[in-house]
Amino acid sequence: MENPDVTAIRRFNRFYTQMIGALDARFLGTEASLPEARLLFEIATREPVMASVLQDALGMDAGYLSRLVARFEARGWILRVRRDDDARARDLRLTEAGRAAFDVIDERQSGAVDDLLDTVAGQERRDLVEALTRARLLLDPASGGPFTIRPFRTGEPALIAARQSILYAESHGWGREVEVIESEVTAAFLRDFDPAREQCWVAEIDGVMAGAAFVTDEGDGLARLRLLHVEPFARRRGIGDALVSHCVGFARETGYRALILWTQTVLEAARRIYAAHGFRCIETAMHERFGVPLQGETWRLELAA
Repeated sequence: MENPDVTAIRRFNRFYTQMIGALDARFLGTEASLPEARLLFEIATREPVMASVLQDALGMDAGYLSRLVARFEARGWILRVRRDDDARARDLRLTEAGRAAFDVIDERQSGAVDDLLDTVAGQERRDLVEALTRARLLLDPASGGPFTIRPFRTGEPALIAARQSILYAESHGWGREVEVIESEVTAAFLRDFDPAREQCWVAEIDGVMAGAAFVTDEGDGLARLRLLHVEPFARRRGIGDALVSHCVGFARETGYRALILWTQTVLEAARRIYAAHGFRCIETAMHERFGVPLQGETWRLELAA
């Protein structure tokens, strides 16, 4: 019996290839097939470019690529141009006819996507774009652009709490107890939110949430860093370090005398980030608040000059 995950992806593949006309001999009513349109796009956006570079970029069989290039030459779409640095090598460039063919395909494809997006609107449209972007990032994390950090938007604190609960359940087996704590933290943050003294920052990659962190007012001149997390697909990019830097900078600029946090000894990556920013562990204690025995740690960073 096939794995349900495999079945779901195969079902989507069948749906999407039919929707975009991937099996049509003439892609979007043009002279090109879909593989030809894809190759033409790469040449148009990379020219001058060697065939070997295109082969690596597309993961295409060398023989098949050679046949497509020969077909483009026969149609008068491309020229082979000798490289200045290597007389034996040839770059591919589009001719005027090739550029015109590309422009037609590109315009029709943009129009087809516009028509597709017109079938959904508002939040559903944003959900669709985010879901497709997330799928790309999950399958190829390196394809993501640089991350950005911004203040939270409506609905995101609850999403952050839910996401952390899911990730901790997967990575450490922490259950409902963590979800209760995190839900209470985010509910209190929203209920008592003072933008002059508290904030939640969200890291994004290509519009997809990649991590988050909170700073809350603890009273008596103390701020607390809470709920730091980075999504698995976004790790090793420096996002956790950047989020902590935002929290420290905000707490310092706001006039807090110290920034404190509570973490667990097993969360080694987060502890390294805290230490790098000058936090030091001032207290440890065993507990079972997450349903399993853990050693909790209180860390503190002095901010006052």
